[in-house]
Amino acid sequence: MTMENFKVVNGILSPLDQFEVRNLFSLDAPVLGDLHLSVTNIGLYLTVAAMILLGLNELANNSQKIVPNNWSISIESLYATVHSIVINQINSNNGQRYLPFIYALFLFILINNLIGMVPYSFSSTAHFILTFSLSFTVVIGATILGLQKHGLKFFAFFVPAGCPLALLPLLVLIEFISYLARNVSLGLRLSANILSGHMLLNILAGFCYNIMTSGFIFFFLGLIPLMFIIAFSGLEIGIAFIQAQVFVVLTSSYIKDALDLH
Repeated sequence: MTMENFKVVNGILSPLDQFEVRNLFSLDAPVLGDLHLSVTNIGLYLTVAAMILLGLNELANNSQKIVPNNWSISIESLYATVHSIVINQINSNNGQRYLPFIYALFLFILINNLIGMVPYSFSSTAHFILTFSLSFTVVIGATILGLQKHGLKFFAFFVPAGCPLALLPLLVLIEFISYLARNVSLGLRLSANILSGHMLLNILAGFCYNIMTSGFIFFFLGLIPLMFIIAFSGLEIGIAFIQAQVFVVLTSSYIKDALDLH
């Protein structure tokens, strides 16, 4: 989201350079067939996100004091939000056992989304390979839950209620393809929203920079798009929360489908 993140390709500045995965450190070890170890920027920022999560939970712990601090109130508010999602999407009984996973997933996505809003940082959730890994794990896990609970009856999920026998093969095929598409759509929705928002901010920042460096009068004219960029940055912070919430809402919905077969 900064001018240094632009990449010149055939004389044109590319806003996609900020999403490039780069090696920060690499090591070639002459073991296990010339093992190659490397630390990339996405790996670094994922590690930073994990450390921030641990730090937030430690701050929210408040040294076991009865009176909560601001960190405790903030984390408890997020917890209450996720708890209500799980209860409403699954149910008050079976949903409790999946709450720790869904809560950790929400915080992980949210922290990575917010880290991407920091200037000169890296947005991990803008990469489809990461979001697809999360969505693929969620769908596979929900499928395993359904098979464990219902056995072969789980495949009745692909048979629509009241389906005419003549249309059964076609509708089963459509339902199966739709179920497989969950692996892609869940992760693609998250990465596409984060990617598009960062690209737009990058393009607007370059446009504003060119205006403000064109002359004294243009410097003041550039304040107009600059204010729009600031406002849009606030919107992107809101989208960071919304996309994390949407991801866990759909995750809870997929778990419910697997448990209840509807």
